[in-house]
Amino acid sequence: MTGSASDPRLDSSAEIRARIDTSKPHSARFWNYFVGGKDNYEKDRELGDEIKEIFPGLVDVARNSRQFLGRAVRHLAGEQGIRQFLDIGTGLPTADNTHEVAQRVAPDARIVYVDNDPLVLAHARALLTSTPEGETAYIDANMYEPEAILAEAGKTLDLSQPVALMILNTLGHVSSYDQARDLVNRLMAGLPSGSYLVISDSTSTSEGMIAASNAYNESGAIPYHVRTVEEITGFFDGLTLTDPGVTQVTRWRPDGTTDTTTAVDAYAGVGRKP
Repeated sequence: MTGSASDPRLDSSAEIRARIDTSKPHSARFWNYFVGGKDNYEKDRELGDEIKEIFPGLVDVARNSRQFLGRAVRHLAGEQGIRQFLDIGTGLPTADNTHEVAQRVAPDARIVYVDNDPLVLAHARALLTSTPEGETAYIDANMYEPEAILAEAGKTLDLSQPVALMILNTLGHVSSYDQARDLVNRLMAGLPSGSYLVISDSTSTSEGMIAASNAYNESGAIPYHVRTVEEITGFFDGLTLTDPGVTQVTRWRPDGTTDTTTAVDAYAGVGRKP
């Protein structure tokens, strides 16, 4: 079965484009610029160039975080036999999206993407390719409505079977740490035993990253809050962490292409629901 959209607005490009604000930077487009994509605007590039001057290491954060996604999905689809993925905060399509990585390992994998950014929505068709055996879907929703997300995702995923919940470089948009934890807990509460939580995020582990975060938040974009390693680890309370636990993205099960010699201000982990 090929992928399908869960939101009819995927077919209304004019309506989608009308929602896109190019007068200020946006996190999905800004991140797209840092990973070498082309789906960004002048304001995103201007801010990106400014932050490169402040903290060049943010480019390493963006690219290594993307590589972590691939390693985590390959581990879950391959070694753990996970066949269902719920990717919240999808971002703009680039190379090796979640469904592409998962379906190379397991052609019957099902993936549901969730985002509410209009530019991401405009490009969602690129995320809705699938192997004949698998399925992909896209939900136009935000993470502040976890029960609604789960209800919609249940139209594509079997929520009685394990699901890998992916929340990558997204939780920083939630200003309150307690609220961010509550949202994660509510999402995981709707998934069965044997499901996994996958999180990566930028961390306040250097003066450069903190300065870059402050510059981003002063740009007019929706603020993004970098957190401590301890706070990232707290998202996994009640879960069984997969080795090597919560660590720098480059040190989470590195492969032959991973540069483990460069410290990056981004940490990640994978945890299993008992």
